[in-house]
Amino acid sequence: MSDEIPTPPEGFVPSARGPYTTHNGPMFHLNREDGTYEHAFFVLPRHCNGMGFAHGGMIATFMDGVLARAVHGATGGHAAVTVHLSLDYLSAGRKGEWLFGEGRVTRETRDLVFVEGRIHASGRDVARATSIFKPLRRKVP
Repeated sequence: MSDEIPTPPEGFVPSARGPYTTHNGPMFHLNREDGTYEHAFFVLPRHCNGMGFAHGGMIATFMDGVLARAVHGATGGHAAVTVHLSLDYLSAGRKGEWLFGEGRVTRETRDLVFVEGRIHASGRDVARATSIFKPLRRKVP
């Protein structure tokens, strides 16, 4: 299998991300009618561990981006940094499969935003997470 990515699922477009995520991607997103996003990436050989499954670090990277985007939407576009990430790996993401992610804010305080999310593929959950973000005073596009 090469690093060639098939056409993304209908409606998904490339996501503009920072240099780290761009290097490890590509990542895609779908704008939902309710203003939320669904995210996706295609598991390439370079994303895998020695057993041919998506590496846990890649799953964590993808999940952190999914959750950060939920915070971005909830805070009116403010940048935020991850303070805490708790991740449960539930099943393997397999080479050659699309993984999808979604996140939602569960609570906001003056200084922190709490969020949860999941990654799924082919009808099964791959990972779930809870996280805390610290919004910054600057907005990002």
